[in-house]
Amino acid sequence: MAEIKIEPNGVSSSAAAGYAIEVQHIVKKYGDFTAVDDVSFNVKEGEIFGLLGPNGAGKSTLIRMMTTLIPITSGMARIAGHDVAKDPNAVRRTIGVIPQALTSDLDLTVEENLNIYAKLYDVPAKERKRSIEELLGLVDLTKWRDAQTKTLSGGMRRRLEIARGLVHHPKIFFLDEPTTGLDPVSRVAVWEMLGNIKSQRQLTILITTHYMDEADRLCDRIAIVDHGKLVALDTPMALKASVPGSNVIEAQFENPPEDWEQRLHTLDEVTSVQHEGAGMYRVLTGNGSRTTTELVEMAVGAGVAVKSLSVQNTTLDDVFVHYTGRQLRDELQKAYAFVMPQSPGLRP
Repeated sequence: MAEIKIEPNGVSSSAAAGYAIEVQHIVKKYGDFTAVDDVSFNVKEGEIFGLLGPNGAGKSTLIRMMTTLIPITSGMARIAGHDVAKDPNAVRRTIGVIPQALTSDLDLTVEENLNIYAKLYDVPAKERKRSIEELLGLVDLTKWRDAQTKTLSGGMRRRLEIARGLVHHPKIFFLDEPTTGLDPVSRVAVWEMLGNIKSQRQLTILITTHYMDEADRLCDRIAIVDHGKLVALDTPMALKASVPGSNVIEAQFENPPEDWEQRLHTLDEVTSVQHEGAGMYRVLTGNGSRTTTELVEMAVGAGVAVKSLSVQNTTLDDVFVHYTGRQLRDELQKAYAFVMPQSPGLRP
């Protein structure tokens, strides 16, 4: 495999051909507001490519431009060799799209939902029957083919949506936040199902997500998007390796002094310290064992109690902090806090 260099504009340094998706200097403006700002990247055929970032980063806007739902302000996108702006109908015939919202008709059965979408794409009757049978098996809904969609769980409805997007045998599959709102067990089931579908149908898949574990588990390469800009692009392993420090220490202290963050910075091989509030600190280091020992010794010497301590390898959360200067989960909490006062009936 050709080496992929992390570049701010997201363009791979590999000159290999066989791109399913080509995006060059794409921009989307709404008046004076720039939602997507000069983003470029390529997606190889057969790849699972992830757009990772918080809500409002521009991920969904990117997908909507690539799938012909909204016009591109400037730049160019080619899907399976077809220019999105010049030949949108050819693009639509070659793609499947699953939006974040669940949109299947609740009063129809599982099979009826699939059948209607197959007819909309002019899938011949014989092929339609064979495709629906295959897809029901792939998404493990054969037993529920005659069940009304409104009786399904959230995870089962998501599997139905995915099957519905594949009835016309697309080459490229777009999924916008495919597991948002699902419980952990359903999320893992969707991940496994997507992997099986990709291998059996030889799909190229592009997903957007704000879940670090989802991007890490599913994607061959990840583009980190922040404030409409693409800030880094590479494999999950290479992105994590690009962050100074190979280990992360999460430690909570009881009543640490005001200069505690500065003191943690002085420990051997520490490359970064983030204060997360409530006495919790996240310390990146090149040597987890040595730094842990020194950290505990420093706390004992200063009379500061250690309430909890854990050591782990660098994660995509650390990658996001490294390239954006803040944590992804903080951005998601801000977005949630903004929505909640307007929706008092919602609960975490």
